[in-house]
Amino acid sequence: MTVASGISEEAKPVQVTLHPLRVGVEQEPLCIFGTGDLGRSLGLRLLQTGCRVVYGSRRPHSCGPLPEGAEVMSHEAAARAARLIFICVHREHYTFMETLATYLKGKVLVDLSNNLKKDIYPEANAVYLQRLVPGATVVKGLNTLSAWALQNGLLTGKQVYLCGNSAEAKQAVAEVATKMGLTVLDRGSLSAARDLEDFPLRLFPEWRLPLRIAVSLTAFFYFYLLIRDVIYAYVEQGKDISYRIMVSLANKVFPIVSLVMLSLCYLPGVIAAFLQLYRGTKYRRFPNWLDRWMLCRKQMGLIALGFAFLHAIYTFIIPIRYAVRHKLISRVVDEMKNNKTTPFDFDNTEAWGTDSFYVLGILGFFLYVLLGLTSLPSVGGSLSWREFSFIQSKLGHVTLFICTVHGYIYGWNKFLRLSTYKWYTPPGYMLCLVVPSVVLVLKMLILLPCVDGTLTRIRQGWERTQSSEEETGGIKATNL
Repeated sequence: MTVASGISEEAKPVQVTLHPLRVGVEQEPLCIFGTGDLGRSLGLRLLQTGCRVVYGSRRPHSCGPLPEGAEVMSHEAAARAARLIFICVHREHYTFMETLATYLKGKVLVDLSNNLKKDIYPEANAVYLQRLVPGATVVKGLNTLSAWALQNGLLTGKQVYLCGNSAEAKQAVAEVATKMGLTVLDRGSLSAARDLEDFPLRLFPEWRLPLRIAVSLTAFFYFYLLIRDVIYAYVEQGKDISYRIMVSLANKVFPIVSLVMLSLCYLPGVIAAFLQLYRGTKYRRFPNWLDRWMLCRKQMGLIALGFAFLHAIYTFIIPIRYAVRHKLISRVVDEMKNNKTTPFDFDNTEAWGTDSFYVLGILGFFLYVLLGLTSLPSVGGSLSWREFSFIQSKLGHVTLFICTVHGYIYGWNKFLRLSTYKWYTPPGYMLCLVVPSVVLVLKMLILLPCVDGTLTRIRQGWERTQSSEEETGGIKATNL
């Protein structure tokens, strides 16, 4: 499910039908008011789709270079020549159109303007334009397009939104937008114009919750480990190991946050499954918090992948650090002076643990990258739904399992040591294993045949209450 901006849930596709206002087919020109970057880029794109384009300008003979093939004339002449006019000027300059009211009567004005910040004006720009030119029909739309996207042709499949009080006017604009390769969604009447104008002002709306969670986890575990490792060593042992803050401490935080974020991608799915089992139906809406959580799982997964990348890079630079090289050299010198070498663990316990730890880390990181690649639209679009679901769900849980085991092996011989619990606090890796362990246990419960069978029936449309009523009715009919 794709929610591009939070406003597409209520949007519906425009049905393209023939209307008397239809433009472009008979080579009726399309007019653009405004010769700035947006106006020039829009004109270029319209010309590439085979439309005639005329520009209306205050200075027709000195308005700068325009796309080849376009005509430029005064506002009055351009308004007479076309019935569909794109307004590519700022709201502050709308007043000139009051003097053109006679020429704009019966025309369709497409308002592409946006504001620099929310609630800067008491009314939407499109509503203000409609009030200035009451004889015209104003349609708000295409304001989510940038000059850069228009110039580079990055429009295929891109969603744009329209709103207006005239279905015929919106239809005419929709036909032009469709010829440009856009997907048009109707947002209803002109009262929705403010929502459309506020949409470009939003900064990564789907990323806010995942980023807040990631930043909170990073800050918590960083200061938690700072107290346990650095401050503890200075207070209790008198050692200054503050140099570990830059690499060692960060390399502990990155995998912890990555594993927790990955588990948070799959926890809402498990919660939703148990909620459906409890309700006995799939037709009841999830709570808002769970619905919002499920919609940002992709972003959580990509953030988790980013932290995994940082962990891998930091791990590679560990051998070249000054502290590590100094420790190895000192150890070799001490062994040479004492004529003594460290014996190899002939039980192979340490060797097996170390190799297993690294192999699971490499395999988990590979699957991490695979999940990230399939989340890209260009890759995911080439997969069938079953293939995409297999990778994102089944391989995703396998990735979570491998990374969790990777964490358990890291501390397999430290869980029962009292020295592990500095100031009676557990290490960070123990804390980060709680959430993924809970997710994996709950997922195993769902995979039990008795539970999985019931859940599959519910997701296929079966309802517990409906089934009970049918069985009761059948018994009563038999008794009668």
